[in-house]
Amino acid sequence: MPVEIRKKLLTVESIYHEGGPARSEPIKMACIAVVLKNPYAGRYVEDLSGLVEDAKVLAKAIVPELLAAVGGADKVQAYGKGAIVGLDGELEHGAIWHEAGGWSMRAELPQAKSIVPAAKVVASAGTRLQIPLHHIEAAYVRSHFTTMDVGAIDSPRANELLYALVVSTGTRVHERLGGLRADKISVGDGQR
Repeated sequence: MPVEIRKKLLTVESIYHEGGPARSEPIKMACIAVVLKNPYAGRYVEDLSGLVEDAKVLAKAIVPELLAAVGGADKVQAYGKGAIVGLDGELEHGAIWHEAGGWSMRAELPQAKSIVPAAKVVASAGTRLQIPLHHIEAAYVRSHFTTMDVGAIDSPRANELLYALVVSTGTRVHERLGGLRADKISVGDGQR
């Protein structure tokens, strides 16, 4: 059952400052989101594997566009994923995106070791989701802890899903609170 896409959104933010000194090269954050028909809306289905497999195909198709939006895979330092499930769906329909979206994005980022953080919710059209991001090699690198606001005023409708992937080319723009630094990652376990 191939996915029925209603629309795709690609958003790129170039962040120069947040009141402090302006950067000469901005931090770029990008999100690609797809709004699609939820084949399980309005009913309980025990076996969700059909959408799991279709979502993997979808993710593999959109990841290259997301990475290109920030200048390529070698520019990506942080990532995250999220899902908004329309009101006729259930949270488990959003959880499908954990494997499909997360693994597909990591497959294109050879240096990625940390788990891809996520947010998901069942909500009405127009809901905004704060998707968490952290460093792709080590989840404990606090300089890269941030969020990206994702959503669309008309999405998802009650029988739809919104699946999103987000990336960033750097830290918070004025990061200065310490903790594990990216250049001090030494354990290589995806955490430290």
